[in-house]
Amino acid sequence: MGSAATSPPPSMKLAQEDLKRVAAHMGDAAASPPPPVKLTQEDLKRVAAHRAVEFVEPGMALGLGTGSTAAHALDRLGDLIRAGALPGVAGVPTSLKTELHATRVGIPLLPLGGDRGPARIHLSIDGADEVDPDLNLVKGRGGSLLREKMIEGAGEKFVVIVDESKLVPRLGCTGAVPVEVIPFGAPHTLGLIRKVFDGLPGFHARLRMVKKDADEDTPFTTDNGNYIVEMFFEDGIRGDLHNISDQLLRITGVVEHGMFLSMATSVIVANKDGTITVMDKKN
Repeated sequence: MGSAATSPPPSMKLAQEDLKRVAAHMGDAAASPPPPVKLTQEDLKRVAAHRAVEFVEPGMALGLGTGSTAAHALDRLGDLIRAGALPGVAGVPTSLKTELHATRVGIPLLPLGGDRGPARIHLSIDGADEVDPDLNLVKGRGGSLLREKMIEGAGEKFVVIVDESKLVPRLGCTGAVPVEVIPFGAPHTLGLIRKVFDGLPGFHARLRMVKKDADEDTPFTTDNGNYIVEMFFEDGIRGDLHNISDQLLRITGVVEHGMFLSMATSVIVANKDGTITVMDKKN
């Protein structure tokens, strides 16, 4: 990043510009105290995403996340790459949507593995649907959980970007925990998933459906051609998460689930007042 005596590098300048819209409301420091600025959820996502991009260094191979928060990181990375601040940076996309977005903003792309893939993924940046106090995550409500877990699990560091509304006391408190299943025999697999939580009050599971046309619902299909089972918990998941994970993954027909356990190395939280909290994984 250079010594303190030199001018800030382009990446720092761009990071500083991230809050210009907020600063414009603040007025001159010597003036009377300005009225408080209300940041929208999109503002908070953008602030967290741009902070995460400060972890990126020239030459890195990145895991490129999927979702509305990760999209802000893609935009910032594109800005930095086009400005010449991050030479040699390229990314492995976690979804077809991210592949299109990264291409549009000028991020060079790599496959996962093979002769053309990177020897290692240095850093992945992605959002999350939920974050518990131990930095376990629920991800994949958008349907990209399998590729996200493959890529983010292959990296040296995984930085998660969220606004404070995503912080929960237990996983499964705010919505569905997704499970990717193969289409063949999906109703049978759904029944086996229900048996894992048999007798748990308030639990239910269903296939995610979407409107194909005005008259017909059809199962949601992932980029891999699979279906998604949505698990709902009345008061979140209680018990040993790793044991529950193992029970789900032992079901023939289950491909992967959306609990990302012990994977995040850092979580960047944008608070409502515009401040940033960085939570690091405990050793």
